[in-house]
Amino acid sequence: MKRLALASLLLVSPIARGQTVVPAPVRFLPEPGGFTLGPDTRILAAGAARPLGEALAGYLRPATGLPLPVEPAGAGPDALRLRLEPEAADGDEGYRLRIGPEGADLRAREPAGLFHGLQTLRQLLPCQIFRSAKVAGTAWTLPAATIEDRPRFPWRGSLLDVGRHFLPVAFLKKHLDLMALHKLNVFHWHLTEDQGWRLQIVRHPRLAEVGGWRPETVLPEFARVERPGQMRFDHTPHGGSYSQDDVREIVQYAADRFITVVPEIDLPGHCTAAIAAYPELGNHPDRQLQVGTRWGVFETVLNPEDATLAFFQDVLDEVLGLFPSPFIHLGGDECPKAEWAHSDRALARMLQCGLVPPGTTLADLQGYRDGAGRPAEHPALARLQAWFLGRMEAALEARGRRLIGWDEILEGGLAPAAAVMAWRGPEQGAAAARAGHDVVMAPQGQTYFSQYETEGPEPLGAGGLLTLEAVYGFDPVPAGLTPAESRHILGAQGQLWTEFVAGPERAEHQLWPRLAALAEVLWAPAGARDFRAFQARLGSHLMRLEALDVAFHPQ
Repeated sequence: MKRLALASLLLVSPIARGQTVVPAPVRFLPEPGGFTLGPDTRILAAGAARPLGEALAGYLRPATGLPLPVEPAGAGPDALRLRLEPEAADGDEGYRLRIGPEGADLRAREPAGLFHGLQTLRQLLPCQIFRSAKVAGTAWTLPAATIEDRPRFPWRGSLLDVGRHFLPVAFLKKHLDLMALHKLNVFHWHLTEDQGWRLQIVRHPRLAEVGGWRPETVLPEFARVERPGQMRFDHTPHGGSYSQDDVREIVQYAADRFITVVPEIDLPGHCTAAIAAYPELGNHPDRQLQVGTRWGVFETVLNPEDATLAFFQDVLDEVLGLFPSPFIHLGGDECPKAEWAHSDRALARMLQCGLVPPGTTLADLQGYRDGAGRPAEHPALARLQAWFLGRMEAALEARGRRLIGWDEILEGGLAPAAAVMAWRGPEQGAAAARAGHDVVMAPQGQTYFSQYETEGPEPLGAGGLLTLEAVYGFDPVPAGLTPAESRHILGAQGQLWTEFVAGPERAEHQLWPRLAALAEVLWAPAGARDFRAFQARLGSHLMRLEALDVAFHPQ
């Protein structure tokens, strides 16, 4: 069926093809005629625009077979001209593109804007431009048009969870290329989990060597069995980790595409793999855990002692050396408190730090723990988590970085500079914005791509339904916020959790084209989206993804 769609696309006129760009430009004015690339076409780019000229040549040469030399800026016809000008466009990521019979003029204030303009220019050509070898018999015609474009939000992201299932470097690079094509600019790299620690830490090598491997994995059909003894496993070790050289390569690859990599080191919960590697980090140092082999929330949590804080400050030192991102994600979600409630050392820390009412004694806390109530819900335990993360935040702030964490970090108090990633629902994001915190929207009901896309037959997955239309209908700014509060909404991102995603092909099946829909949500002006128009453009866009060998969900 996809091949039939490709055949029909070949009949689309350049002007109609020009209106299939994803995400849609803010302003697209088609004009008569067009410009056809030929053997004498040049790319003119000088100074800081020169690397973007080389990037454009790299995009266009394989399929066209044209030389497309990159030369300093100059006059003359038959050229693609790239220029950086202070007043060329609105914002650092905006651009203006004018295509006429003598060529194309792409202007931007900053290199990021030029880069986004290149993605639009690529999509204005026939979809075969995305092939990696010469395509014969194609007229490489750009439709005449004037385009003015800029993003609505500065944070347009994609999260990949590599903790549950390891994903290879080659796939991460391909994903970054696809993010760039869709003008997404934040890669949230979820690197640590109960089921696997994926980042090499030189000072603490067992994190990756031991924490990076689990002996087996629960079979998908038994993943929701509540009693561990009734589960069934595949008896196959699974794991992997990224060396620091791997990380540097990914970070640079992303930077070359104007994508920021935000690492996540999840604390103080979701740390079973770390505690399996270093039992002294847990609340039962004489107990040897194994890396998690099933899904769900684990009771294990880091102990709140000075040595543990020092250990993770070592980790942060190496993380900051690898990732230049202004934000460092420290998780803070789904952190059970039962181990702290039953640990005299944790209770003593609560007393020492003044997290309980004056006059409270250790015996008082022990009595609460041993009573008929629910000790894991003692309010001081939430304050203990906030204290733990506060210490880590201070370490980040001292190094010029900002903490961002899942919305549970609002519980127990949060420093004003910290940013919140709202996953439990838009209302958590609204509450954070009203409290003055910057917010990235990531609500599970609208942005969790581990859910099923349709009600029809699907590979066994995490459950829930998130249709393409539902993604496209999501508005990252919660209703009821004032203009000042709305300015705290930095943007949003799509999440791919990998409990049921064991490899690259399945990952792409879950991501695309829903991530393309979210990209348009984050780029297009408020109130300017039309799902029917998006669907009409999507048919052509899927042909681009097919040319790029993306295993997208069939539509």
